[in-house]
Amino acid sequence: MSLLHRPIFPLLPPPVYDSPLTLPFRNQKTRAPFKPKSSSRGSSSYQLRQYAEQTLGSGSLRKVVKLPEGEDLDEWLAVNVVDFYNQINLLYGSITEFCSPVTCPEMKATDEFEYLWQDQNKYKRPTKMPAPEYIEHLMAWVQDNINNEQIFPSRIGVHFPKNFQATVRQLVKRLFRVYAHIYCHHYPVIVALGLDPHMNTSFKHYVLFIKEFDLESGKDFYGPLSDMVETILKTDT
Repeated sequence: MSLLHRPIFPLLPPPVYDSPLTLPFRNQKTRAPFKPKSSSRGSSSYQLRQYAEQTLGSGSLRKVVKLPEGEDLDEWLAVNVVDFYNQINLLYGSITEFCSPVTCPEMKATDEFEYLWQDQNKYKRPTKMPAPEYIEHLMAWVQDNINNEQIFPSRIGVHFPKNFQATVRQLVKRLFRVYAHIYCHHYPVIVALGLDPHMNTSFKHYVLFIKEFDLESGKDFYGPLSDMVETILKTDT
């Protein structure tokens, strides 16, 4: 079996710009999750390289995250949440063979930071679970939010709900935990696969975006990655 896998969930359609100053209309998105499958050209490392080249480019990430002049903030937040979902999906998909209930029986970053799952359906109280199960619930939850027309409207002329930015804060807070788990438990695998430049760029992009739009929520938001985040915020590009 190949060491590289496809993402645990289908990638959502990336933005397509009609012009440099026009935000894309969001496409309909697929829902059904699927299990990782081995692949060659379609492996997550190949997809990640292609995706990173198309979306991140070589310019300043501080400029990349800024709201384009004249564009709607909620639309910009929505487009970027989909992009980050895809990036994190690809990154975690590349190491799923090394993240199992045996190797990762708890969803942790460091020992001081364990994440418990809670939702409005089956898990109404914070629930301890293995990392892969937690991340599967998390990615399904994010995908369900993105597919919900009441939260992420895809039709032209339909406004975002008033609490949309609060929802985005919750989405980025939970997605951050996947970065934290990978950095603290699977980074040597990321390096061995040659994906560390892409992961570091993706995380830097994520941090600068969160900072640009004040999306941090809760005490000790960055937790075990606080030192890394502080370093990122001190750099110029």
